[in-house]
Amino acid sequence: MALKWSLTLRICVVTGVVAATAFSNGGAVTRAATNLKDFQAGQTSPLKNEYNPKIDSAISRGLKWLADRQNPNGSFDSGSTAITSLGALAFVAGGNVPGQGPYGRNVARALNYVLKHCHHSGLIAAQNDGTPMYSQGFATLFLAEIYGEAHVPGLRNKLQKAVRLIVDTQNAAGGWRYQPVVMPGDISVTICQVMALRAARQAGIGVPRRTMRKAISFVRRLQNPDGGFSYMLGMSGSDFARSAAGVALLFYSGVYKGAVIGHAVDYVNGCLPGTPQNMQGNYFYGNYYGTQAMFLAGGKWWAHWWPAMSKNLLSRQQATGAWIGGAGSSYGTAMALIILQIPMRLLPILQK
Repeated sequence: MALKWSLTLRICVVTGVVAATAFSNGGAVTRAATNLKDFQAGQTSPLKNEYNPKIDSAISRGLKWLADRQNPNGSFDSGSTAITSLGALAFVAGGNVPGQGPYGRNVARALNYVLKHCHHSGLIAAQNDGTPMYSQGFATLFLAEIYGEAHVPGLRNKLQKAVRLIVDTQNAAGGWRYQPVVMPGDISVTICQVMALRAARQAGIGVPRRTMRKAISFVRRLQNPDGGFSYMLGMSGSDFARSAAGVALLFYSGVYKGAVIGHAVDYVNGCLPGTPQNMQGNYFYGNYYGTQAMFLAGGKWWAHWWPAMSKNLLSRQQATGAWIGGAGSSYGTAMALIILQIPMRLLPILQK
């Protein structure tokens, strides 16, 4: 789906002109009602009131706050390429790309900043990025979402190098860790790399199939009997945030049906926003992946998740238009905006 910003589209979605399939939002999705072995991700049709004036107003205020917070060099906060890429993706999620949309200039400035921090090795990181593989994953995702939507000299070459570094630093078990070297992996860094590779492949950049197969094998070994996921091999215990990452990882690796993904979706859907289970781990990080996962699951899963998610996020917005996250307000605002704009269906990564 092309990322063409359109005021007409925004107005149609807000006023309900876009055709929608109505789902009941009242009933919970229970484990008893789900035949997990027969699970298959369904059609993610628009819900009734899925995108409404309250959400649109929150997004507008959040985007303005984020744009005003951008540094002159295009970065956010202290110059982290990870947060800068997330900030840029928040604009892209609404259809803004360089040369198009009211925030196209903000995207272009962030893009220039990220491109300046693309090293010859393929690493994308600024000097103060202490966990560079997070920066690598988010920045590569951002570059891949832009590639093909705007003519940027040298972008393909830098994107290819970034992908090559990710592929080369995957460990034998199929995971990645904080540093751009082969070492024992964790589910958090691994989902960042898998999303980046999925977006790059969608943009026409070659990604070895064996890399994705190994990632699937890795995350399956992390799954616990309750359907949730552990952080690293050899560890036990599930929580919402890493389990949301696990579900997203499986979907973005192309696993859309069967008992493994069904059990995982069931676990995450039981951690509805606003419940104590949802507060396990980082709120924005977990719900960033959890909302993408439920969107890709579609059907009753999305119908159950989205009303609670949007309501909870709106209640957390500050009077300034920002959201406060564990890694700062730019991070929290970027994450919240990406989540709230998922129903606009403009990010290519959301396509199955």
